[in-house]
Amino acid sequence: MVTATAPRRGIGRRLLHWATAPVPYGRIAAFRTLLYLYILADITMFTHWVYGHAGAPGNLYMPLYIADFLHLPVPTPGLVHGLFWAMVVLAPIAATGWNPKIGRWRPQIFGFLVFLLFTEWMIIAMSYGKVDHDRFGFLIALAVVPFVGRARQGDPTLSESGGWALRTTQLAVVATYFLAALAKLRYGGFAWLTGSTMTRAVMRRGTIAATWMLKVPGMLVLAQFGILLFELFSPVVFVVSQRLRYWIVAFFYSFHLVVFLTVTIAFVPHLIAMAAFLPLEKPVQAIMRALGKDPHTVATGRPPQQPDTRPVTA
Repeated sequence: MVTATAPRRGIGRRLLHWATAPVPYGRIAAFRTLLYLYILADITMFTHWVYGHAGAPGNLYMPLYIADFLHLPVPTPGLVHGLFWAMVVLAPIAATGWNPKIGRWRPQIFGFLVFLLFTEWMIIAMSYGKVDHDRFGFLIALAVVPFVGRARQGDPTLSESGGWALRTTQLAVVATYFLAALAKLRYGGFAWLTGSTMTRAVMRRGTIAATWMLKVPGMLVLAQFGILLFELFSPVVFVVSQRLRYWIVAFFYSFHLVVFLTVTIAFVPHLIAMAAFLPLEKPVQAIMRALGKDPHTVATGRPPQQPDTRPVTA
């Protein structure tokens, strides 16, 4: 007897399937809302100091390579204030997912505009001598989410484009860790492991939760070994089961909590981007069900299709 077997997919098709593994539209909608609402918090609290660059002398401006390549102007009060207020207006609109309909299409105009505005805000922020690396995943998320198109809160309908957007963000988040490890080895070599990087950090920024480690010989050196190993092996999050992946992501969050409690460094935009690993639609759906509403019906305006249970007759 000859049995039929399913054709094996090539590595290219398997990678494509992995990169576009479908996720619910509701997850994209929740992630989108989180991204754009965080922008309001960022520009008003975390990077409000960019306002100070509006009146800084032009000779202090050291544009990033991308700013030179795009011939972006030297920051002026009009430019900086315009960026700020444009994001204050547009980010909440983008968070709702509403966009004007143009013909048969409803392009995510506000999402793309917010991405461009916030990218310029970041270019200005990082063109005065210090470049943070905790915003890479967040900027990638802003760039890819508008390509998904319309997504409604709680919608369980699966989307490959949504899967691609979240996977791209996940890759950027993990790359932040992995490339940070490579940078440590590139510029500090293996001497970074036994150096005084963490000692200086604790002496400069340490809280009561960290200063005791200065009195324990080798404690902070051991922490440096742990940090480098964590960053180098962070890509393992992609090759484990979904259940274990959630535990690893929980470890990522706990790592940053410890960093904040000890040396007051908060990677907030990175933590927002890392939510791409989480089933963000589930709390929204739970609230809808608690209110007696079906998530599919609320999102699509149609009740979910019921399976055909009629008996099959010959």
